[in-house]
Amino acid sequence: MIASTSSLTPALLRQLIAAAVAAPSVHNTQPWLFRIDDDVIHLYGDASRQLQAQDPDGRALLMSCGAALLNLRLAAEHFGHTSTTTIFPNADDPLHVAVIDLHGQASSTGMVDELFAAIPHRHTNRLPYEDRPVPPAVLEALAEAASQEGAIFYPVTDAAERRRLVDLIHDADATTDPEVMAEARKWTGVDDSRPDGVPADALGPIPQSPSTPHRDLAPGRVISGRGFAVFESDPTLAVLTTGRDDRASWVAAGQAIQRVLLVATVEGLVATYANQPLEAPGLRWLVRDPDQPISFPQMLFRIGYAPAAPATPRRPVEDVIIEA
Repeated sequence: MIASTSSLTPALLRQLIAAAVAAPSVHNTQPWLFRIDDDVIHLYGDASRQLQAQDPDGRALLMSCGAALLNLRLAAEHFGHTSTTTIFPNADDPLHVAVIDLHGQASSTGMVDELFAAIPHRHTNRLPYEDRPVPPAVLEALAEAASQEGAIFYPVTDAAERRRLVDLIHDADATTDPEVMAEARKWTGVDDSRPDGVPADALGPIPQSPSTPHRDLAPGRVISGRGFAVFESDPTLAVLTTGRDDRASWVAAGQAIQRVLLVATVEGLVATYANQPLEAPGLRWLVRDPDQPISFPQMLFRIGYAPAAPATPRRPVEDVIIEA
């Protein structure tokens, strides 16, 4: 039950939280919780949903929370509320990710309404993409979206650099840490009755070509109905980086990732991740293009045009609200 003594109605608060939880998260773990305190919404990371083997430092958890925070900010502005966000407001609680203070009335600006409308249509798409390039002007729009959240987004245009990244992706795929594999089994290829995790029908097919930059969330597992397919021959890859690599930067990266994905959705694009090397300490720093400014890679995207992919489930709003 959402209760509030503020000027924000329970119905509006539900809409804000519903928008937030539509964000992407690592393995669809949805590692977030919210507390309503009058005109203030507190965002917390949910440690019980952290991938301890794959994400021991919580980078992916905080990026997931950052993506939810971006959706919440957009929803607030769409419904006419200005907001002030404070990251990590409580030094004694590292899971208290943000405080969003909703105050005053304001008209939405820029692409806010378009991006808000795109939230329910943005789905991670692991299908084969069409063999057509993303126009440079659209890639520039994605880079501008990332810059609004303090991140850098750049497409990998050099063929040799793209091959190097594909090799890194497959090097990372060769890792068979049993604890990481156990986490993957817990959260991916799951029964579609669950409100979290990645259902089998959202995994997508397995590429016929081993040179495809693809993330198989269920490597070595037989999933009923999952076959092989030909993927695009010249994929568009892009990297998102930040100037620092601390906890606040990870939250900022999550907001940038989600803004990029929503702009991509508005532009008719789909995207998925090929971020295996970013999860391998020995490979992560090799993802950055040495010709780019020194920065810290946070996400590796595969972007393009494809039919709509199945949506992954979300927990009910009531399940992510904690009592004040």
